[in-house]
Amino acid sequence: MRRAQLSFLGAWTAEWAFTVGLGIVAYRDGGVTAVGLVGILRMAPSAILAPLLSPLADRGRRERVLILVSTLRGVATGAAGVVVAVGAPTQIVYALAVLSTIAATLYRPAHSALLPSLCHTGYELASANVVRGLLDAAATLVGPLLAALLLQLTGVTVVFAVAAGASFWAAALLLRLNYDAPPRPSAPRETNLLRSALEGIRVVRRNRDLALIIRLAAAQSLTRGALMVLTVVVAIELLGTGEPGVGILTAAIGAGAVLGSLSASLLVGTRRLGAWFAVGVALWGTPVTLIGVFPQQVAAFCLLACVGIGNSLIDLAGFTLLARLAPDEVLARVFGVLESLVALSIGCGAIVASLVVDLAGVRAALVIVGLLCPILAVASWQRLRGMDRSIGVRDHDIDLLHAVAMLNVLPLPAIEQLARGVEQVDVPAGDVVFSQGDVGDRYFVIESGDAEVIGDGQVVARLGPGVGFGEIALLRRVHRTATVRATSELRLKALRSAHFLPVVLGYTASAREAGAVVDSMLDRFTPRDDLEEPPH
Repeated sequence: MRRAQLSFLGAWTAEWAFTVGLGIVAYRDGGVTAVGLVGILRMAPSAILAPLLSPLADRGRRERVLILVSTLRGVATGAAGVVVAVGAPTQIVYALAVLSTIAATLYRPAHSALLPSLCHTGYELASANVVRGLLDAAATLVGPLLAALLLQLTGVTVVFAVAAGASFWAAALLLRLNYDAPPRPSAPRETNLLRSALEGIRVVRRNRDLALIIRLAAAQSLTRGALMVLTVVVAIELLGTGEPGVGILTAAIGAGAVLGSLSASLLVGTRRLGAWFAVGVALWGTPVTLIGVFPQQVAAFCLLACVGIGNSLIDLAGFTLLARLAPDEVLARVFGVLESLVALSIGCGAIVASLVVDLAGVRAALVIVGLLCPILAVASWQRLRGMDRSIGVRDHDIDLLHAVAMLNVLPLPAIEQLARGVEQVDVPAGDVVFSQGDVGDRYFVIESGDAEVIGDGQVVARLGPGVGFGEIALLRRVHRTATVRATSELRLKALRSAHFLPVVLGYTASAREAGAVVDSMLDRFTPRDDLEEPPH
């Protein structure tokens, strides 16, 4: 986990430093219009290719995709530095920027899909996203500040060289990453990337909650793209701080994001991720509008810091919710859809901002762009709160499943998959759940109530809340070895064999634990004169 997170830090420090350097190159080349055009030029190919390439991260070990992506970014960024150093046409720099951005667009989906496999609970995943948000904030702060310092002391060439080095460092950290990669039996087998990518789009289209989160993220990204242009214009034309001021204003977002990430760590256990996501989206726009109203250096810095705080809330809530709502076998593709829309929205935001600045002026552009996110956040509030309630119910099921020894070792994507397939079964007192000799088709976990296990006519064990049973027939492919009867009203959570077996047997740790549990059950459930408690 540590190496995966530090790789993200290196990758995004490189991205922000490169973005500042590229903005300076474009502004020198053609002014504010060139900055906007370069923004859309970078993002349009990424928007098209991100969903097409993201299936690669669903077919194998996801860190290998991250290594390849970081290496490509390092090569492209370093080559851009050479082009600037020798005074070659800036069009070559723009082409290399497009290549680097395409690779960067694939990085976050693969990394976002990797993190759940390194976690066991939703709390751990939320914690991991908080840490990543903190590192993202640190990169947003360090990257632009480093670029500003290097621009002051040296030039754009050195900025690009440092960004290339950070990308290569991000790749090196992921070599020989040690974790139990989840099996993906339902992953697409076809070689046609287009058909595979369309599955991610279909998943998003069928799930209203996923679609809502992605739409709001696209609105936030539109504002982000506009800020790529507006920070340049505000620093140079409105505030008169010059080219280094671009890096300083951008770093203000990073400073706020660092503070926001530290505060977000207090929200890791919250059941209101949807609500905080709405707050984060609103904070991406409201401060931008206020900068247009109060165009002062100190005010602009403080307000952009509030944007950074909103970014931290989105990192915590948005990425955690997407990972919790989407199946693991298509998770990278869902994040690929997100990155595609994000890339497109950033590009559109950049070009829209440059046009509005030309037509209405800088201050009017700030007000207009900033109103979008808060309006959409307010309109989506009720849906997001309903999402929180739904996740709360699933967390209850996950906690219940985690009480079972063979399921406790499963990573979050697997236990989440089981929780999605849980069925509630109520059994009145005195009724039989299943009888000895029946064909086994389901595994059960007791939510409330008590039961007794009867083997060959004798009670051999008593079962209570948090205890699972029924796995012997499923794992050994035999008939039920005993009868289970409710001694009080039973509320059970049931998993069908087709849902239970691929998950439990698909992971080495759970398969080993399941084998040990079955052997122990067969031994202890052999009818005897005394009653025994089953292993927990």
